[in-house]
Amino acid sequence: MDLRSMEIRYDGRKGDIGGPFIGTLHWDAELEGPRPGVLVAPAFRGRAQFEEQRAQELAALGYVGFAIDYYGQGWSTTDPTEAHAAKDRLDADRATLAARMVAALATLKAQGQVDAERTAAIGYCFGGKAVLDLAREGVEIGGVATFHGILDRAETAPEMKIVADVLVMHGWDDPLAKPESVQAFGREMTERGAKWQLHAYGNTGHAFTNPAAKPGAQPGFGFDVKATARSWRALVDFLTEVLR
Repeated sequence: MDLRSMEIRYDGRKGDIGGPFIGTLHWDAELEGPRPGVLVAPAFRGRAQFEEQRAQELAALGYVGFAIDYYGQGWSTTDPTEAHAAKDRLDADRATLAARMVAALATLKAQGQVDAERTAAIGYCFGGKAVLDLAREGVEIGGVATFHGILDRAETAPEMKIVADVLVMHGWDDPLAKPESVQAFGREMTERGAKWQLHAYGNTGHAFTNPAAKPGAQPGFGFDVKATARSWRALVDFLTEVLR
């Protein structure tokens, strides 16, 4: 195995959606020829080591992992107040979020290491919302998967069939995606013809994959080692299926 990485600067393909954006591509140079690509959308603090590691793990599995930037300029922060402010601004403009995700997917597909016909996207927290919004655009992508993602549909989402397979991995006690929003999400996916599945982990809250989220520090939040392992196994199976 010869894992390599490369920083990529990219812009939107249509209109002014901010930028430039900065992502990191990860791949195994020992593998010959194009291979499936998987976009990794970060949690609300922006692209950080956590997402880079997930993209590296995907590269070790034989995929090309692309840790992306949906804020622009490669912006990220460790300050929660700054992160919430940035997330709230983008959450108030879901059309721009979707356009930025479409641009990231187009960038992934354009890389020489990537088989453009076999791509997927995963996202954490607000990044989960981002990859769901990508699927809601009706783009040609094999599948999208979320870890403790936010599930609400944007008013600006187009009325069209969702062609991507969808996997949601959800902590049942997550206060950011309460049972009523989960039910609304299920209705939306069914009505829009998506092939979707939801894995709910009991006694598990938001940020369950993040070791920095200390259980008990905030109600409804916290790392869970079993849910993390189970959700990653579910993702590996999902990618094998949708990228075959």
